[in-house]
Amino acid sequence: MAVKIRLSRGGAKKRPYYYVVVAHATSPRDGRYIEQIGTFDPMLKKDDPNRAKFLEDRVKHWISVGAQPTDRVLRLLDAQGLAKRTPSNNPNKAKPKKKAQERAAAAEEKAKAAAEAAAAPADAT
Repeated sequence: MAVKIRLSRGGAKKRPYYYVVVAHATSPRDGRYIEQIGTFDPMLKKDDPNRAKFLEDRVKHWISVGAQPTDRVLRLLDAQGLAKRTPSNNPNKAKPKKKAQERAAAAEEKAKAAAEAAAAPADAT
């Protein structure tokens, strides 16, 4: 069965606090887990050493036996130096989709036609 290292939410409303847990991939986010291996408090400043805490030996153990960290947990582990995350780059993500490209082309065509119409009477005089 697939095992994930992921965040389980705790804390109060509008005051999130996360536990870094090892759980089966099919279990609910805040449901049953195998082991708690750390904490993450997003309310603290990014440079605060208490923002993310891990039990390093347990993290290394679970990664060695095949547990897959989620992207957010992998980012936290990479910041602590416990795992290596390769940054991904998707240059096509920022490009407009098909309908937006069609609208932009139509607007460009309309602007070009308006410019030609404005230039035509000026040339005729």
